[in-house]
Formats: sequence, C-alpha cells, structure tokens
Amino acid sequence: MSDQAPIEERLRAALEARGRLISAHDLSPARPPAGRSWGTRRIRRVLSVAVAAAAAAAAVVLLLTSNTPDRPRPVPPARHSSPTPTVPQQPLPSTIPHPVPSAVASGP
Repeated sequence: MSDQAPIEERLRAALEARGRLISAHDLSPARPPAGRSWGTRRIRRVLSVAVAAAAAAAAVVLLLTSNTPDRPRPVPPARHSSPTPTVPQQPLPSTIPHPVPSAVASGP
C-alpha cells in the first residue's frame, strides 16, 4: 500500500494545480441542446394519433348521417329470382297405432 500512496499524492497535487489554473471567466455558459429532442417526437406522435382519431370520427359521422330525408341512400337494384318449383309434400306415416273400429274387430 505504500507504493500507491506516492502515486495518489502526485495525482492529487497535479489535479489541484490544474484546478487553480481555471477561473470562473474561463468557463462558458451551457449551450442549449442541438438536434432533435424527445419533446418534438412526443408532439409529433400525439398529433398523428389525434389526426387518426379525427379521421375515424369523421368517417363514422359521415356514415351515420348519409341517410338523411333530403338525400336518401340509393336503393340497390332488385335481384331477378326465378321461381322455384314446389314439390307437394307427402304426409309422413304416423308411428302411433290407430284404434281398430269395434265392428270390424268383433267379426260375424
């Protein structure tokens, strides 16, 4: 540890000497940041979302108000359908047994 003590003392002495050479007049005021900043990116993102929302709202309003009495929606053309032949339906056989009349069942 004795080897590091002289090195540390020499470094401290060099830094102190260098610090005495600089005065308050040598320092310049801080410059404002240049280039793109995060603020303009956020503003652009918010504006793009707002424009998209406004466009969607305008589309919904136009769709809902397009059927006004003074300007009704056009009616689609009627489709020509050919008549389909109807097949008479046969009654399905009943699975419930019918009672047999008593005159027929008793016999002669």
